[in-house]
Amino acid sequence: MSNREKRGKVWLAVSGLVISKDGQWLVVKKRYGGLKGQWSLPAGFVEIGETADEAVLREVKEETGIDCAVKGLIGLRTGVIKEEISDNMIVFLMEPISEEKIIHQENELYEARFMAPEVLLNEKDASIILHQLIKQKESCIKPGIDGLNPGNQFGYTAYKLFL
Repeated sequence: MSNREKRGKVWLAVSGLVISKDGQWLVVKKRYGGLKGQWSLPAGFVEIGETADEAVLREVKEETGIDCAVKGLIGLRTGVIKEEISDNMIVFLMEPISEEKIIHQENELYEARFMAPEVLLNEKDASIILHQLIKQKESCIKPGIDGLNPGNQFGYTAYKLFL
């Protein structure tokens, strides 16, 4: 079964805007897909048994080797592919836990690096999401709220709100 079949007709992906202490953004250049050869945010799909914020931590670590903390939710990209597939991606604001050396995932990425947003804005190979995030300047950050239980009748093993 291909990944596309496994995901069905409703996709949920995550991406992380990782900003270093000196204001640089962590970006990756993919080897495949619609963003092949373009600078974009580290991203990937939510897997079975994980929350969206757990997925973004895993994806950033897998793609770049950087351990991060989630600061909050900053956006949603949602679209329909070929009038059939609901393609959704949650965008999180993140910060690196330590300034470790980037180790990019060779089979998926050409490159990963920290770049200044002003430099990215002038890159012809920067994704539309990067351009929009840079132009926004002011973003509303929705922090995560842990330790809530909406009721045992639901059977949640993980539950978080970003409000």
